Amino acid sequence: MKKVITKRKGHVKTAFKSFTEYWLTDASFGILLLLLIFTVFVLPILIEYGQFHSIFVNTVFLFLFFTGIWSSTNNKLIVITSALFFAQLGLRILRFSDWEFEFYLSERIVGILNMVVFIFLNIRLLFRDSEINIYRVIGAINVYLLVAILGAFVFEIIQLLTGSSITGTPELVGLDEDYAFYIYFSLVSLTTVGFGELYPVQIMAKMLSVFLSTIGILYPAVVIARLVSGSHHGNHK
Repeated sequence: MKKVITKRKGHVKTAFKSFTEYWLTDASFGILLLLLIFTVFVLPILIEYGQFHSIFVNTVFLFLFFTGIWSSTNNKLIVITSALFFAQLGLRILRFSDWEFEFYLSERIVGILNMVVFIFLNIRLLFRDSEINIYRVIGAINVYLLVAILGAFVFEIIQLLTGSSITGTPELVGLDEDYAFYIYFSLVSLTTVGFGELYPVQIMAKMLSVFLSTIGILYPAVVIARLVSGSHHGNHK
């Protein structure tokens, strides 16, 4: 019996080690891209047609933040990402419980901190050496989509703090359902498309929209230059 238990523990340790090591490899960029495509482009459609549950939406983001814990070997960063993840998890559990206090704003603020750290970790992985391959290109796309999600979170924070952020034809309801509109407007700003049916009405939202547009213009040029430069440097070693 003890041998069976020991063997099972060995399998668990091996699986856990493989999982943690995977998120430090270039291949992890591919899985993350699929998750981000779903979060950015598919999830809003499901929200619009009511084919979702708020718990499911929150689980998607929690999984993103959970992978961030394993995206670094730096002990300080592991402690920070772990603390932020469990803070996020605790606040979301409280929101879906019968607790009488409202932690929605605190939850969103912690979500922004989680996303900022997650973006930082992915940038570190993206530029950790001079190598360039298809996975690094995917990693660059991931960071771009993560910035869009961060923008959506900040637009919502502005709405919660000031009572106004963006407006237009769709009506915001102040719940998880609003994510579809925030991520849409964040992407529209980031890509500098500007269809016009949604627009910022609060000065912080306006400045954020302009900031996202600036990032959307500069980011591709900077990242492409950095990747090409790294590849050139690596070929001459």
